Amino acid sequence: MNALAENARRPGRVLRRGVLAVAGLLAFAGFLALGNWQLERRVWKLDLIERVNARVDAPAVTAPDRARFTPEHDEYRHVSVRGRFLAGRDTRVASATELGTGYWVLTPLSRIDGSLVLINRGFVGQGVEPAPVPAGEVRVEGLLRLSEPGGGVLRENEPGADRWYSRDVDALAAHLRLDDVAPYFIDAHAGAPGSPGGDGPVGGLTVISFHNSHLVYALTWYGLAAMVIGAAVVVIREERRRGAGAS
Repeated sequence: MNALAENARRPGRVLRRGVLAVAGLLAFAGFLALGNWQLERRVWKLDLIERVNARVDAPAVTAPDRARFTPEHDEYRHVSVRGRFLAGRDTRVASATELGTGYWVLTPLSRIDGSLVLINRGFVGQGVEPAPVPAGEVRVEGLLRLSEPGGGVLRENEPGADRWYSRDVDALAAHLRLDDVAPYFIDAHAGAPGSPGGDGPVGGLTVISFHNSHLVYALTWYGLAAMVIGAAVVVIREERRRGAGAS
């Protein structure tokens, strides 16, 4: 009877082992693939950081026009632009910096060809009036930055109330009723025309930081893959123990 019962249970046991084996292999392959992907992302991120650092430290080049602008190649590029500030067209964008809480002051600058570019003249604290823009033609150097559409992490921009929590170029241009505006803005360097320092605007406060935890993530996925192998070893030993006991 024991032999008959064992024979009756054997197909179910084989099926269970097969299902566990397939599930284990899929889990192991999945975790291994995710670990490899994170290592590839780490290589990409390190290359990005190296390229951005090279752009920041390079001599200033003329800011691109709309036709020549490519976000992946121009972000954080050290650029210069010539033109005239449009006085009285400042916009303040809420910000928190190493100097405290306050605002970025963005002012449109009209280039020689008639196109416009928004210049982030720098930071001013709460209750501080920014210095007026200089008259006449100026040359501004700074870092090219990509638009920040929508708003901040916790709050959306409110154009109707003139409340801004991100430097959304398209929305700011529409609010100021400006045409032919470059699809980026420029963070002016400290001491640039219109960024005198003192009470402000204070330029040169760009924070360049890239989150790079891909190695930690990769080790996590590889650790899970190793746990699958460990679990498989435990299951195999248990199945062998049961088989030996039954015989």
